[in-house]
Amino acid sequence: MSMGYSIAEGPQVETVFNVFDGLNSPPNHPSRDLTDTFYITEDTVLRPHTSSVQVRTLKTKKPPIKVISPGRCFRCDTPDATHSPMFHQIEGLVVDEGITMADLKGTLEAFAKRLYGEQTKTRFRPHHFPFTEPSCEMDVSCFKCGGKGCSMCKGEGWIEILGGGMVHPKVLKNGGVDAEKYSGFAFGIGLERLVMFRFGIDDMRLLYENNMKFLEQF
Repeated sequence: MSMGYSIAEGPQVETVFNVFDGLNSPPNHPSRDLTDTFYITEDTVLRPHTSSVQVRTLKTKKPPIKVISPGRCFRCDTPDATHSPMFHQIEGLVVDEGITMADLKGTLEAFAKRLYGEQTKTRFRPHHFPFTEPSCEMDVSCFKCGGKGCSMCKGEGWIEILGGGMVHPKVLKNGGVDAEKYSGFAFGIGLERLVMFRFGIDDMRLLYENNMKFLEQF
């Protein structure tokens, strides 16, 4: 919010269009399978990501748009140390004239340094998401070993924390935005992952068990 973002929220029970079609996900995308997403009806799901708020925001607001959307998400995962059928994400969306990857990179670098310290380094790797083009994943230098390599970063010196990219023109069009005039970037962060890295927690399930001995540490 200190960077000028406002908060946008959406429902946890969503339409298939807002979750998949509006975000340029093809009919054969693996995330549409019953093994990955909780379906309530053929056209209604428990949202698997907060990216659905992108479509809602584009439909209801005119550029310039600068929002973050925190919220609960659901996927058909078996609970273990790093997975849960219920988790939280923070989605970011910026749409305006002249927005480029440089804006995305600068925003995320500022975020990483604020969260993990000014000494933090970042790197961006090519990736693929249906709703962004080009797409990327961002790593930060390991805040435990400073990038030298340790058990937390599995000896690599880097830790992946989020994915993002430039909003796909089809997503802008699906939201009623002129893709010839406007461009934008979006990113998604797993909140549990950030917390686990920030405090050195090695089991996600600890965050949900309401154990007072655990919670009182924070």
